[in-house]
Amino acid sequence: MTNTILKRQNGQPSGTLGNVVDNIFQNSLRRFFDDNFWEDDAKLTRGSIPVNIRETEQRYEMDVIAPGCQKDNFRINVEGNILTVSYAEKEENNEQNNKTGWVRNEYISRAFSRSFTLDDTLDVNNIEASYTDGVLRLLLAKNEKAKKISRVIDVK
Repeated sequence: MTNTILKRQNGQPSGTLGNVVDNIFQNSLRRFFDDNFWEDDAKLTRGSIPVNIRETEQRYEMDVIAPGCQKDNFRINVEGNILTVSYAEKEENNEQNNKTGWVRNEYISRAFSRSFTLDDTLDVNNIEASYTDGVLRLLLAKNEKAKKISRVIDVK
């Protein structure tokens, strides 16, 4: 099955196969020099890592999707009403062969940060975190203000 992409310029079809090929080549070349050659454009424009949040009666469950990370490089901080989840990793590989005269230095740096505004229904002293199978899970317990109150009131 073949998919055809019709690119429009100023609301009009580009009309030539050469323009489409040029655009594909330029986008691929741009991604190559940005060190993102193997990523698609959606990842380039997203700008952040995905986070899933679920609410239960007792807490919020936040999953930060971060495969390939090491749990020691995460930092979770609460300052005021802002929860910040950040990650920083730096790796340095140096190889040298004096006989052939080549040297190879590779520096890898990965970092991200996400911040969330907390309201007064959360107990910031009761936050738990774990990292398993590429997912950082935060459990944010609700305080007494957030719990649903149900009671019967007698009429006198």
